[in-house]
Amino acid sequence: MSEPVESSATQPSLSELAWYVAHTRPRCEKKLADYGERNGLPVTLPCYRAVHKYRGKVVAFHKPLFPGYVFFRLLPHQKQKVYQSDYVANLLDVPDQETFNQQLGDILLSLETDLEVRLAPQINAGCRVKIKSGPLRGIDGWVEKRSGTVMVLLRLDFIGQAAAVKMEATELELI
Repeated sequence: MSEPVESSATQPSLSELAWYVAHTRPRCEKKLADYGERNGLPVTLPCYRAVHKYRGKVVAFHKPLFPGYVFFRLLPHQKQKVYQSDYVANLLDVPDQETFNQQLGDILLSLETDLEVRLAPQINAGCRVKIKSGPLRGIDGWVEKRSGTVMVLLRLDFIGQAAAVKMEATELELI
């Protein structure tokens, strides 16, 4: 879900807003994102497309990339509005706004490509790389090798999570 489009006369500019991470109750990510949109709060819920086959039928779902987390851009007094929903377990302040914004932006960009993106629940030690070609050119990440394929982890350090993107090793350079 992307941020709602609002008139700049009634809403503060994005530079005035701070990132907050809502830790949701189980399986309430989409409900909280809908609540935020209905209440005019800029909300981001990164989702990936998952395809399942059931007895010859193919069904596509949009699943939250980071289960249990929804991201908001708010003024400090708007935090109470998020807490008023029944879907929030906790609302976390993001101490390093610039890094969080850059990392989340990289992940959102990867979701807009045709590359396969999935949750990588653990950030493993590996080689740091820069993507040198393709739609994610210029993004830094960490590499995890798995049976001949290369996975690049785009980290969201604040919540200790990462999104894994499959790509060819020839598209990467060591940093």
